[in-house]
Amino acid sequence: MELFGTVILAATLLGLLFLSLFKRDSIRYTKMPPGPTPLPVIGNLLQVNGGRPHLSFIKMSETYSPVMTVHFGQQPAVVLVGFKAVHEALVKQADAFSGRAEIPVFMKVNEGYGLVFTNGEHWKQLRRFSLSTFRDFGMGKRSIEEWIQEEARYLVEEVRKNIGHPFDPTFFLSHAASNIICCIIFGQRFGYHNDNFLHLLSLLNTNVRLLSNPFTQLYNIFPSLIKVMPGVYNKIWNNSKQLKQFVSEQIEKHRETLMADSPRDYIDNFLIRMKQESTNPSTEFDVNNLLVNVSNFFTAGTETTSTTLRYGLLILIKYPHFQEKIHQEIDSVIGRERPPFVKDRRNMPFTEAVIHEIQRFIDLLPLSLPHVTTQDISFRGYNIPAKTVVFPVLHSVLFDKTQWESPYTFNPRHFLDENDQFKINPAFMPFSAGKRICAGEGLARMELFLFFVSLLQNFSFSSTEDPEKVDLTPYTSSLLNVPQAYKLNAHKR
Repeated sequence: MELFGTVILAATLLGLLFLSLFKRDSIRYTKMPPGPTPLPVIGNLLQVNGGRPHLSFIKMSETYSPVMTVHFGQQPAVVLVGFKAVHEALVKQADAFSGRAEIPVFMKVNEGYGLVFTNGEHWKQLRRFSLSTFRDFGMGKRSIEEWIQEEARYLVEEVRKNIGHPFDPTFFLSHAASNIICCIIFGQRFGYHNDNFLHLLSLLNTNVRLLSNPFTQLYNIFPSLIKVMPGVYNKIWNNSKQLKQFVSEQIEKHRETLMADSPRDYIDNFLIRMKQESTNPSTEFDVNNLLVNVSNFFTAGTETTSTTLRYGLLILIKYPHFQEKIHQEIDSVIGRERPPFVKDRRNMPFTEAVIHEIQRFIDLLPLSLPHVTTQDISFRGYNIPAKTVVFPVLHSVLFDKTQWESPYTFNPRHFLDENDQFKINPAFMPFSAGKRICAGEGLARMELFLFFVSLLQNFSFSSTEDPEKVDLTPYTSSLLNVPQAYKLNAHKR
């Protein structure tokens, strides 16, 4: 009887403690933005299209407001819809929204290391070092420009070999984009017929599709599913493991040939910094951070640019009159003998407008990567606690009807003024905005211009079917907008 009374007392105390914590947590989340009523355990998942969640959020915002709370499982998250809300958060309150939310799949793959998915001083040190190193090795400087020009020549030669029959441009474009980031991090490029490298590119391409699979997003909401139904995750993990093995081999080669007074690339610079801080027990410069950083840069630097190029060519095939107008501008400004230079951009407003419109229209990362608040904040009259996950819906910015004349039409005039000169729009956010803006924005912009112009200087491209039948609907949109597989014809100009 005494034991029974003790159990009852303990249960009562635990119940009171639970109610106290629940009440305190409820108070903490009072005055959060409005949103749909969540169901137990699953939250608002039944109201979200797993394949195109950004469209569900835009629809919800019509009922609840551009700043709303949506529950992913039992976790509340703030969703920002439209240019004004996203800009106000990421730019005007940049520090408060500068955290990166923990994404279970990426946390498991990266094991908590690296720059992209970390926070605090760890993130600040690695980002500062990486940006500085990229600048030292030519980001925005002529040396990188020369690398891209050289790679563009190799790309043109590969395309030229395929004149006369339809071909899938995926791996040519992936290889070209990848070789640029390889020059920066590894100090070398890889041949277009290097079987090992082609295998790596195939792994990256597969992982992008797997990460954009709605089932993968369920892992991020219910991490325990990784243990219960690990199939998709195991594929991602095994592909990532092979990539890390490749990077590890590159790091070891750099160790053996390192010359501290003459660093060749990102890896060399990091190894030198590791030696300098070898006696610092709290240093962020260790081999694990190096391995994950290089792996992430290699992946992001390859897939984002190559996907944009691949999608861009598909758009130009569908709208051949825009392609012809770029041909005319290239012939007028550059001609067909010399290679394009970055400085040519200022004299090629229509080409610049088309490239920017491609980035806007393809909407590469519709949701952006989720942020997290770094402190308790007041935002538009709502209280948002520290460590709240935030989704800035980039799709809603790039297609905001208040910012773009015809957002759902491919229209280069979005970036041209009344005198047909190039103009930028503050709602152009394909690289996100604020403190977490893509570290490789400058490099990506150079690559897109030089690769597109080099290709169109030498070729015209056409579809294997009627251009009007070309489908621009993405293959998948859960994480990245990936174009459907296609073949094209290249014609010598």
